[in-house]
This record gives sequence, C-alpha cells and structure tokens, in this order.
Amino acid sequence: MEIVTIFGIFAVILVGVAATGIRIVPQAKVMVVERLGKFYKTASSGLNYLVPFVDAPRAIEMRTGNRFMRSNLVDLREQVMGFDTVQVITHDNVNMEVGSVIYYQIVEPAKALYQVENLALAIEQLTMTNLRNIMGGLTLDQTLTSRETVNTKLRIVLDEATEKWGVKVTRVELREIEPPQAIKAAMAKQMTAERERRAEVTKAEGDKAAAILQAEGEKISRILRAEAERDAEIARAEGHKRATMLQAEGKAEATRLVFEAIHNGRATPEVLALRYMETLQELGKGDNKIFVPYEATATLGAVATLKEVFAQTGDAARPAPAPARSAASLSPQAIARNTVVPEHATLPGSTSAVAPRRPRPALDTQDD
Repeated sequence: MEIVTIFGIFAVILVGVAATGIRIVPQAKVMVVERLGKFYKTASSGLNYLVPFVDAPRAIEMRTGNRFMRSNLVDLREQVMGFDTVQVITHDNVNMEVGSVIYYQIVEPAKALYQVENLALAIEQLTMTNLRNIMGGLTLDQTLTSRETVNTKLRIVLDEATEKWGVKVTRVELREIEPPQAIKAAMAKQMTAERERRAEVTKAEGDKAAAILQAEGEKISRILRAEAERDAEIARAEGHKRATMLQAEGKAEATRLVFEAIHNGRATPEVLALRYMETLQELGKGDNKIFVPYEATATLGAVATLKEVFAQTGDAARPAPAPARSAASLSPQAIARNTVVPEHATLPGSTSAVAPRRPRPALDTQDD
C-alpha cells in the first residue's frame, strides 16, 4: 500500500513537471528557446512544449514608453519608438531641440537577441547620434524646409546599421523642431515683413492691372468715337452728295421740261418778253443789287463810244489809238453783233431761218 502511494505521488510530480513545459505562444509573437544555454529553436505561435530543466526561453528587453521591460516573447509586429528632444547644432551654429519617432520591425528574433545586448537602447542611441550628424550638415532654413530629406537620410543610416540585428527600420519622422526664442522672434519678424512685401506687391500688381485696363478702355473708347465720327462724316458726305445730285437732277429735269414746254408750245415773242420781265423781277430782289437790262447795255456802250470820239477830236497833232474797251462797256448786244452767226442757224422749234448778221465794224478814231 505504501508502494502504491509512493508511485502515485511520483506520477503526480512527473505530470506536474511535464505540464510546466507546455507553452502557448500568441499570434504575431515568437519565443526563442535555448537548450542547456544554447540556441535551440524559435517557437512559433500556438502550442509548444519545452523540456523542463532542459529548455528555457530567452528573454528580450523592449521599450514601452519611457520604460524598459523584459519579456519571453518577441513581438514581430511593427513597433514604434518615440524619443525625447535632443540638442543639435546646425551648420550655421544654431542650437535646436529635435524630437524624432522611428518605426521598426523585428524580422529575425534570434539575431535581435544574440547580435546586440539591448536592442531598444541600441536603437535609441544610434538614432540620436545619426540625427545630430545629419542636422549638423544642414543650415537652419534647410532643417525647417527639408524634413523629408532628413527623414530619408536617417532611415537609410538606421536601416543599414540595424540590418545585422535582424531589425528592419521602416520609417523615421522628425516629430518636432524647436529653434531658440531669439530665432523664433526673428523668424516671426521675417514672416511679417514677407507678408507685408507680398501685400505691397499684390497691391502694386492690382494697380498696374487697373491702370492698364483703364488705358485700354480709354483707347478703345477713343477708337470707337473716332470710327463713329468718321462714319458720321461719311454719312453726311454721302447725304450731301446725294442731295446735290438730286438737286442737280431736279434742276436739269426742270430745265428740260421748260425747254420742252417752250419747244412744244411754240412760244411767241410776246410770251418770251413776258417771261423775260418776270425773270428781271426775280433777279432784282434783295438789297445792294444793281441790275442793268440787256437792252440798256447797248445804249450805255454807244454813249461811252461817242464820249471817247468827242474827247479825241481836239487832238490833231498825232494819231491816237482808240482806247481799249473794257469788258464792262461792251454790252452783250455788241458782243453778239461782233460775233459772226453761222448761216441757216435756226432756233429749236422755229420754222423760219434767221438771216445772218454782219459783224459791226469797230469804231476807230482818225485825224481829220
């Protein structure tokens, strides 16, 4: 009976010891197993069995926030690690505080445990050192405007350094850049001046555009006014031309009708004399007019001729040529008498021929 009890206790102890070797690994995590202090295997997610007192998990120290924690499980998910601000000096000797954040992933858990003593601390120190190196090669303006360049350079450097640790750095970001207060005040003044300059430039460009548009408007207005005046002048000239043409056509038509009426009516000398008198009355209307009838010009010319004859009878010493008659002293009748009328000339509409007149001899004064 005692032997059975002893075997039962021994069996319970064996079962208890064997149960301690059962390990359940969560998803996306692994366990690095050592056998007798030497790397044995990497237990994946699920149910795993470790030989008690022979197999043991290797703990890894990870950073969570600002604390370092040891764990038997290695997280294969992408991890984020944020760092406090560090003092950096730029190429133009400006002190700044820069904070950064890196994203990394453990791709080979065995290397992360055996190639580096403290993975989290190593990544932190490596990040700060390379951040100071990269920021030291840039000026203040470049650090403020070239964040993407700094992120890319820092990621490449960290990825090359952590590759042998079984870690893949996926992304690096500069969280904040804090220049000194004096630099901030200078930057604020510069920003204000720049905005004022842009406002002045914008206002000047607006005034320039307004002046150009106003000048173009005045130019177009003057061109349109000139074209309108030109078209008006052309229209007035065309109207005056048309009116003159219509007036001339009307006068020509009236003259033609009068001539046809006289020709067809066979007007007598009495009728022509009556029309002549009516025409004299029309011509004599108005102020400051002197009209000499056609018949009176012949009489005045004869009187002037006799006056010249009597004035020259007393001078017998030498012959004197007759004075040239002025155009005013010659009457239309005298001019008509001195003009040879062709024979057989007939008036339009008349049946009898008018006998040709002989030219009147010029009066010459000679010495007796």
